[in-house]
Amino acid sequence: MANQPDPTTLPLAGIRVADFSRVLAGPLATMVLADLGADVVKIERPGTGDDTRGWGPPFVGQDAAYYLSLNRNKRSVALDLGTPGGAHDARRLALASDVVIENFRPGLMRRFGLDFETLSAERPELVYCSLTAFGEQEGSASRPGYDIIVQALSGLMSFTGHPGGEPTKVGVALLDVVCGLYAANAIQAALLRREATGLGGRVTVSLFDASVAAMVNQAANYLLGDVVPEPLGNQHPNIVPYQLFEAADRPFILAAGNDRLFERTCEAIGRPDLAAAERSATNAARVRNRTWLIPVLAEAFATRPAAEWLEALEAVAVPCAPVRSVDEVFASPEGAAMVQEVDDPVRGLLRLVANPIRVDGALTPARRPPPALGEHTDEVLGALDA
Repeated sequence: MANQPDPTTLPLAGIRVADFSRVLAGPLATMVLADLGADVVKIERPGTGDDTRGWGPPFVGQDAAYYLSLNRNKRSVALDLGTPGGAHDARRLALASDVVIENFRPGLMRRFGLDFETLSAERPELVYCSLTAFGEQEGSASRPGYDIIVQALSGLMSFTGHPGGEPTKVGVALLDVVCGLYAANAIQAALLRREATGLGGRVTVSLFDASVAAMVNQAANYLLGDVVPEPLGNQHPNIVPYQLFEAADRPFILAAGNDRLFERTCEAIGRPDLAAAERSATNAARVRNRTWLIPVLAEAFATRPAAEWLEALEAVAVPCAPVRSVDEVFASPEGAAMVQEVDDPVRGLLRLVANPIRVDGALTPARRPPPALGEHTDEVLGALDA
């Protein structure tokens, strides 16, 4: 891509990460670090590697699109941690790194001699990140945690979906994504602290904790207002109108986030009386009276095609959007700008979603395609011996 920053000037250039994580949250965190310039070495099981390599179709060559979406800019080393030689090489790699990240069951890294206490005794400046499912408290630590499990246990599914319908999961593993982003932040914060103190430390993020934190206003509605969230479909619990409406031909989203935007909406649909009515003049009133107001608005929006309503609303600066399919997203100028073409000598040209962080105005470069299993084992271990 044009105007890419020099990889040697990226914010994390010179930082090495020994990545013992797999599946989604950990690999997402380390891809963020890799995109920002870190040298991420992914340690995988010989023969099978990261589970997501097999999570397809679709596949490109031997690897699933799922794996390819989370592992660019990394190197892969295949090591069997259950053997003395594999554990020894993994320990050498960890001690030569600035960061270690892992998401094994609590206690397993200690069995391999790769726990924080053991490694930090030799390398006090090491930053060590552990991702867990439910923290490390007794009774919870050994419970397995997949995104859908925690979507259920965190309460998210209880208020996602339509009124009267079954609890519904979010369409992507969003809680894994949130957990991975928290982990990337925590690691960078620990590295920043190391600059001041010279010492590393251990940071932990549990999938459950990150998921509860991700409920933001819905959690606050309960903790501060004793309101147990219920499913509202595409409506918002605290803002009205802020939801999907069906036009004559297709659905669209309207987000009238304040009273002025609602007034403009009413002007656009030819119902200025709604903005003046006592039961809909303020957002608080509209929330209380949504069962009356929403059908009134829905009746109006059903009379014309979505394109006409979008044009009318955009003309008065009311936030709105069509509900796109994924192919429509990447056909749009803004969606196409987020596609990063990565040259892969084995798999061919890969079209992946770019990191949304821009450094000095440019997307971070794709320095390496997602690695083949064990592709860099000899290279990495040989450098340790040099």
